[in-house]
Amino acid sequence: MEKIEYGGWPNCIRLTNGTVELVATTDVGPRIIRYGFVGQDNEFHEAASDMGKIGGDEWRGYGGHRLWHAPEAKPRTYFPDNSPVRFEMNSDTLRLTQEVEPTTGMQKEIAMTTPGENGHVRVTHKITNTNLWPVEFAPWALTVMHGGGKAIFPQEPYSPHPDIPDYPGQKIDPKYYLPARNLIMWSYTKLSDPRWVYTDKYLLLKQDPKAERPQKIGMSNRQGWAAYARNGHLFVKTSQYQEGAVYPDGGCSFETFTNADMLEVETLGPVVNLAPGAGVTHIEDWYLFDGVEFEERDESIDGSVRRLVGL
Repeated sequence: MEKIEYGGWPNCIRLTNGTVELVATTDVGPRIIRYGFVGQDNEFHEAASDMGKIGGDEWRGYGGHRLWHAPEAKPRTYFPDNSPVRFEMNSDTLRLTQEVEPTTGMQKEIAMTTPGENGHVRVTHKITNTNLWPVEFAPWALTVMHGGGKAIFPQEPYSPHPDIPDYPGQKIDPKYYLPARNLIMWSYTKLSDPRWVYTDKYLLLKQDPKAERPQKIGMSNRQGWAAYARNGHLFVKTSQYQEGAVYPDGGCSFETFTNADMLEVETLGPVVNLAPGAGVTHIEDWYLFDGVEFEERDESIDGSVRRLVGL
């Protein structure tokens, strides 16, 4: 760990294994503003107009990785993280703790490990309810990616209809009478938008700096991973799906949003009715790979992307 200036903020903390580094802000936050290969581009988006700013009541995007609580609502969700955070380093883990949000009574924490092999970072998010009453919500972790890439989300494994097998004598689990996934669309979701690419096994969303309208979609991602590819680099994020749990936004454990500036890869935890004084945690694991190229075909994504996910 070392203290550095980054993006106009004088009190950032850098963690690195010599190959991959992450930078967390302490002048604002909790927020991880950078994750990438040493000496190369930030894999995360940086909002140029917000860099280095502190204070004020206006919510700023900043970029990087942040923690919210779902479902989305203004002004509740958009409490500005413009104030300094406390930080502590224990062994290989940096923990950032926000002051209690006076408008919501919630306190956010983000803890991250020093990057390991394949850039592996474990990111543990915690939200504590300091109110005198229970609050229902879900933890929501949003990673804002650098523009110009494409996100990749797995479809659930294919199985034929139990009454219509692919070949004579095929045994099919009767559970496949029931749906296998939720695919949630917003009022501004347009499946005809050319930024979407659908294959049998994957859903892809491209970030386009010329796009005039945003796009968003959510899903029940039981496979628990998503990726973002840009300039030969592949960012992989994993988060465990909890069977039987109730997820927000109609059953979303992963969501993605894009506009002309960036693309977000988001994970959500189950909905909780959090008692006064209690906290809820939500864990992600990140990886970063170099030299990853693929075409928008199942076989190519299987060979170049999916094989890296099972680490």
